[in-house]
Amino acid sequence: MRFEISKVLDAIEGRVRTDPALARGVLDLAEVSRYRDFDNGRPASLLRLGVVVDALGRAMEEDNVPVYAVVHRAMLSDADLTSNERMVVRRWADDGLVEVLDNPGDRLLEVADLLGLPVLTRARFDGLNGRFPWLAEPGRVLAPVPAAGGAALIAHVGGGAKPVSGARSTAGAQLLTRRWRCPEPGCALFGDAGGGGGAFADLARSERKPDGQPPPSLRAGVPSCPRHQTRLADAGARPRTEVLAVRIGGLVRQRFAVTEGEPVLVGRAPDGDGGITLGQWLNDEARRWISRSHLRIELHGGDLVAHDVSTNGSGVRPAGSMVETERVALPPRQRRVLGRGDLIELYPGVQVGRAAELPSAAPYQPTSVMAEAPTMAMRLPRP
Repeated sequence: MRFEISKVLDAIEGRVRTDPALARGVLDLAEVSRYRDFDNGRPASLLRLGVVVDALGRAMEEDNVPVYAVVHRAMLSDADLTSNERMVVRRWADDGLVEVLDNPGDRLLEVADLLGLPVLTRARFDGLNGRFPWLAEPGRVLAPVPAAGGAALIAHVGGGAKPVSGARSTAGAQLLTRRWRCPEPGCALFGDAGGGGGAFADLARSERKPDGQPPPSLRAGVPSCPRHQTRLADAGARPRTEVLAVRIGGLVRQRFAVTEGEPVLVGRAPDGDGGITLGQWLNDEARRWISRSHLRIELHGGDLVAHDVSTNGSGVRPAGSMVETERVALPPRQRRVLGRGDLIELYPGVQVGRAAELPSAAPYQPTSVMAEAPTMAMRLPRP
């Protein structure tokens, strides 16, 4: 069972991110870990985060939905967690995947405000509507509750059980145009190398990119490190980033970010770190057609460029048109600048495009992060 729990924690780890471009909701990890009514189990469990992540994915009808987690510092030594769970939380903190804070409640709402993210919490924010008017908007504050097969999200106020993102605040939009550096050595969020400066730095799965930095905290209007509460130095302009998505069989399976100067490979199983692997969602024929590294996507100035690096070539769906006569061939080794709405089709039904222009268009069949969870560890409500 210990091995199975480790596997599901690894799967959950892939869904925690402080990258503003990819996070889809914000939550307090310590609060979520104590949703004992999910399974009637021990007082605290990291596996409950997986249940909430699955609920968010179902509500958004999208796979691989990342959450932005803030963590109370006391959780690093919480005796109600297992020693392995405490080690995992510390590793997430050292890798910059979560924020460790003394007062997560304030930061929870600040992040949601700066990034326009929905908040997943059972806490009520009575009296804060004046400071954060969006709290009353349908879909911006949702409570995870037990439901058949796991959890569901219900609205606190205003109706609307579907998570809704809002516009980034003016301050958030401005802060995210810059890179920031924390004066504290090895800061996992705003360090020189972009993270991985703690006791588990040697176990980091991948190096954190500076372009994926979280938003600074504003202390009296001054950009500050939320973990160390120190003033941040402006390290220059942040490169332009585009968020793209992969849709397979009508379902959005994964979002990813492309930054100027850092191309991203998409294919069946690209070599190296940072590639977007599609093999797990492809049928046999699609696997034979799509190359290991099939498409390289780059940002050049204001242009999003698709470069076919495959054996068999790709196609372009201009403005997202599914009319076959309008499909344009993209032969191997050829490039194309993508206009608004354009989709690259690696194989029929396998498309890549800007995330905002690529909604799911098929019945949702979620891929659960809890697939490996042992039944003795998670007694989920039955349908």
